Amino acid sequence: MNVAVVGAGAVGTTTAYDLATRGASVTLFERGEVGAGSSGRAAGVLYDAFTDEVDARLGDRAIERFRALSGEGAFRFRETPYVWFATEEGRRADAIREGAAQMVALGRDVALADPADLRVRFPQVALDDVVVAAVARNAGCTNPLSYVQLLAEKARDAGVTVREHTPVAVRADPPRVVDPTGDGSAVAEEGEFDAVVVAAGAHTERVLADAGCPIAMKPYRVQALVTHGPAVPMLFDATAGYYLRPHRAGILAGDGTEPVEADPDEWAREGDDWFVEATCARLADRLVNFKPRLREAWAGLCTATPDGDPLCGELRDGLFVATGFQGHGFMRAPALGERLAEQVLGGEGIDGFDPTRFDGGESFEIVEGMAVD
Repeated sequence: MNVAVVGAGAVGTTTAYDLATRGASVTLFERGEVGAGSSGRAAGVLYDAFTDEVDARLGDRAIERFRALSGEGAFRFRETPYVWFATEEGRRADAIREGAAQMVALGRDVALADPADLRVRFPQVALDDVVVAAVARNAGCTNPLSYVQLLAEKARDAGVTVREHTPVAVRADPPRVVDPTGDGSAVAEEGEFDAVVVAAGAHTERVLADAGCPIAMKPYRVQALVTHGPAVPMLFDATAGYYLRPHRAGILAGDGTEPVEADPDEWAREGDDWFVEATCARLADRLVNFKPRLREAWAGLCTATPDGDPLCGELRDGLFVATGFQGHGFMRAPALGERLAEQVLGGEGIDGFDPTRFDGGESFEIVEGMAVD
């Protein structure tokens, strides 16, 4: 089977690799460099703490594969618990209690935690105001770019042709890639394929719209920063809506979503001053005797759908899509790529992620993917 994969991010490189190891002939097209899009700007937070069975299974399989790859090349999976908490009683606190029970019922290694015990275990974190907390132990973090680069290299070793700096346009009926310039100057090799997989991150909607295949997806901007700091677990403050995790330079922290549609080509890549000021103030409040020293701040793009679930599967005969991950794409990429490769080769799709469940013209509001409600 001859397959084109468009987009060399975490899902695209994994899909290409898994297709090749299953006997497919694969060409991976990337308009820039491997991992230069949203995957390279991801937070690298990894867990299987989901209340939905499909999400939980995918999260578990993804972490299993992350662990198996740790130590290859520059890629490392850093084991650390994921702690999420609320500082006020109400909707979010109740959601943590109910969600933890649902996760346990799904076999996740999750438990409600006594805030007093957490203060003993993590003395560097100020937790006196916490009213409820839960801990997921099947969790960790990593440098996302190191994963994408490793999977691209493994894909090459498996026989995948990787074409960086090669923008393509996609066509359906039959599935194929063509030169977007129309003069043959951009694509060294274009033509028909048995299947085309579009995993082009924030550009996926435009790529498919140009092919006459509209999808219900919107890109949106998120931000993160790195500062020096003490050793910490992964934390998510459900009341204030920000997260932090260990980083090789100290601490990586972010605060979710700008709930407006972003242009996938024209958007601010640097962190905003207001974001840096607010996030550093939160860290100073949450960590004991801590004064942040900023190292860098940046923005990335996530993708939203009307129901918060991905569009991952066959959109038209032989044309597949993977997008709309609500900020959870990288953490599930090893499982999503594996399942998508299996579907391309004739297997079953992922329940609930069928991209044909929407017409593509739906109007919807962008909702933060990490929110606890």
